Amino acid sequence: MAAGGHHALDEFTALDPASIALLLDVDGTIIDIGPSPFEVHVPEALCRSLERLLARTAGALALVSGRPIRDLDRLFSPLALPAIGGHGAEMRVTDGQFVAAAGPLPEKLRRQLAEAALGAPGIEIEDKGYSFALHFRKVPGQEARLREAVERARAAFPDEAVEILPGKAMFEVKRSGISKGSAVRKLMAVAPFAGRVPVFIGDDVTDESVFAVLPALRGKGYSVGGKFTGLAGSFAAPGEVREALKRLAG
Repeated sequence: MAAGGHHALDEFTALDPASIALLLDVDGTIIDIGPSPFEVHVPEALCRSLERLLARTAGALALVSGRPIRDLDRLFSPLALPAIGGHGAEMRVTDGQFVAAAGPLPEKLRRQLAEAALGAPGIEIEDKGYSFALHFRKVPGQEARLREAVERARAAFPDEAVEILPGKAMFEVKRSGISKGSAVRKLMAVAPFAGRVPVFIGDDVTDESVFAVLPALRGKGYSVGGKFTGLAGSFAAPGEVREALKRLAG
């Protein structure tokens, strides 16, 4: 474990679950990055930790992911955790409270983006309706071509308020003004999250918007991989985060 990881592990596991809201990015944070978004593994031990922590925080635990909530439910089944999905495009506070914040992108725009993957085996497409992602983990040499294709698609729809969100070996086109950070602000205003200290763990540029709102919420941020500064600590890898969650869960 890296030196920073020792400090982060000790500080994190000393937190009081009764006073915090635990907010967790998924890919690259609590589960390891797979060959594609559709080839990942969720350890049973992680699900047990999350279930215990959901109880210990009185329900104030949420996944904060770029994935749609339906995919999170599939990955973590039988758990149906509170969640922010689609980088803030949708939110579920409890099993009976589902909020969709973004309308679908035009079908023609999504079709044009899908065409960028034609003739290039290894590119994975992910049509979420309200956003569209192109993953090139298996074919990193396609990055420049995909970037140009995504820019052309956006330029072809000048009246649509969309933006390109870069991630780990992916480009995602989504509605402007939607972010994980703005969704976290809304989540922290409702029970059972309101009045608690938000504690967020993330690993990627897509998590920067959450790190940015934490000071105003008097929260704590932890990164994975040491890519961000000014946070409470950093874990070296998702395996260390899983160990920290296990210890916090008791």
